Amino acid sequence: MRKIVLAAAIAGLSLAACSQETTDAAADAADSAAADMETAADGAMEGAADAAEGAADAATDAAEGAADAVEGAADDAAEAVEGATE
Repeated sequence: MRKIVLAAAIAGLSLAACSQETTDAAADAADSAAADMETAADGAMEGAADAAEGAADAATDAAEGAADAVEGAADDAAEAVEGATE
């Protein structure tokens, strides 16, 4: 009977140690997952910033092109008026 109690006690202690190792491994896995998510979020933010910068550059280029077109049209209109009054 004593051997059974001793074996049960040893088994219980072994199980407790195993449970602690499992808990530690789960905590390490959670920390690793959190770090991976942070890295992914940083990458996404960087990508969004680059996309926004590209969109702003495209809008600036379009506005400059439109301004040049309006200026060209105004010059053409002025020349047409000047030619008609001569």
